Amino acid sequence: MDAQRTAAGIVVADGQGQVTFSAGIGKHPSIATLLGHPEWRAAALKRRLMALNLDEQKYVFVWMAMQDLSLGVIVDGISSAVFEFIASVDFSWDIINHLITDPFNAMTVVDANARLVYLSPVHEGFFSLDRGAAIGRRVSEVIENTRLDRVALSGKAEIGDIQRMRGEDRIVNRTPIFRGEELVGAIGRVMFKGPEQLQALNRRVNALEKELEFYRRETQALRRETSDLNTIAGNSEAIRRLKDDILRIAPLDIPVLILGESGTGKELVASSIHRHSARRNAKMVVVNSAALPDGLVESELFGYEPGTFTGADRKGRRGKFEQANGSTLFLDEVGDMPVEVQAKLLRVLQDKMVQRVGGEISREVDFRLIAATNRDLQQLMERHDFRLDFYYRISPIVLTVPPLRERLDDLPVLVEKFLSEFSMRQQRPMPEVDADVYAFLAEQPWPGNIRQLRHVVEHAAIFLEGERLRVANFHHTDVFMLQASTQPAMFVDPPTNANQGLQAALDKLEAKLIQEALARCKGNKKRVAEELGISRSYLYKKLGVS
Repeated sequence: MDAQRTAAGIVVADGQGQVTFSAGIGKHPSIATLLGHPEWRAAALKRRLMALNLDEQKYVFVWMAMQDLSLGVIVDGISSAVFEFIASVDFSWDIINHLITDPFNAMTVVDANARLVYLSPVHEGFFSLDRGAAIGRRVSEVIENTRLDRVALSGKAEIGDIQRMRGEDRIVNRTPIFRGEELVGAIGRVMFKGPEQLQALNRRVNALEKELEFYRRETQALRRETSDLNTIAGNSEAIRRLKDDILRIAPLDIPVLILGESGTGKELVASSIHRHSARRNAKMVVVNSAALPDGLVESELFGYEPGTFTGADRKGRRGKFEQANGSTLFLDEVGDMPVEVQAKLLRVLQDKMVQRVGGEISREVDFRLIAATNRDLQQLMERHDFRLDFYYRISPIVLTVPPLRERLDDLPVLVEKFLSEFSMRQQRPMPEVDADVYAFLAEQPWPGNIRQLRHVVEHAAIFLEGERLRVANFHHTDVFMLQASTQPAMFVDPPTNANQGLQAALDKLEAKLIQEALARCKGNKKRVAEELGISRSYLYKKLGVS
């Protein structure tokens, strides 16, 4: 049939279903037979749309009542999807009517030249237009911020877009319409809801956007913390030497001991070594040596078999050694590790074999060991608090992380880094820094090193007024009050033959500083340790906490 034909046939019937006029496919004898059945005729008048399959051709029958007569228009060229929809849904006509008149999903239809051919009544009311007044006009002249003209030109749909119209945001779907390969127009559907619903939607969208931004910032911060040597901020000679040493020893599969005062960034150094080693594709396993409870040392390090003890996991559990197989095991605060634990770990380092608690099978493990401490291991060994053979096993290579007071040239880089990260997390503009701030910070002894500097900078930024960070902003923090009497955290162990009167005075002063810090930090022991520049295990020891 001619592709331009609008109807394949017409049929007119009287009230009894007798055909009084027919043309085209309307002359088909099957149609007269159908019209002769009152039930089919009544269903056709009720449904308005009927699907017909005549001589293996698909047609749609549009049926209308006209006084004592009934008129049927038969349309061909129907797609299979349209035919199946009309054949399956008794109320297909009502659905079409709903889609056109739905007050909550207004419809705009343009032709291939982006001229309006239909505008829903609710849309006309929204734009204060008389019925049909916009028909024939370019859509861009009627609807502000529309992109329906672009969709009609490009043939590319735009789904879920936000369009601002008359001061209100609406959710819009714009879809091109094709007839075969020909682009014939486009349809835009706008969600119209009540103001309360729209406000609730806006609040939800805003909340999701803020949540997305938060996770984006956290991801960026995490990526920076786990990327490469740039995580060790600084350009001083001491830091450049440290980075060079890391690159030299990272490929070597031998143990490394990292020495440095508390807060200097020993874990960052360990992570950098791991990330530049051949084991970088596996996750580094971290063990806080000081936090290993005596009663659970073996189960934590060696793991256990199912049913070994009450409360154990029914499936058993891999210990830290097995978890680190093929990767790197980082022993943090190794100087605080009990001697008994050192002996057990030494056997694993020598034999590369572990046996789970309650098990009989020995498992081979292959990991690279990196240890770190802020303690004076030589002094600990003289006091028999650290095994000499264990020391030799963990220290073929020794790296020393310089304290902040030996790398003051890095203060500007570090301050800028901490301010940038703080500003990003808090969604604040990054402030500029007065030049005398660096001179002021350089005068401080920094017993807590980089960790303390971060704390001080962020604390000052909290009380910042304006767009510049000044020396006055640091007067809001009492961290510097501790520095005059607090020694660096590394090598804090007093000699055994020290004068007892002096030792008693030092102990008294230390206890006083700890109690004052506990009061300021409202009992937060982590913050106390950071402010005093000591490890939490040492703090717990002084507090008598096991």
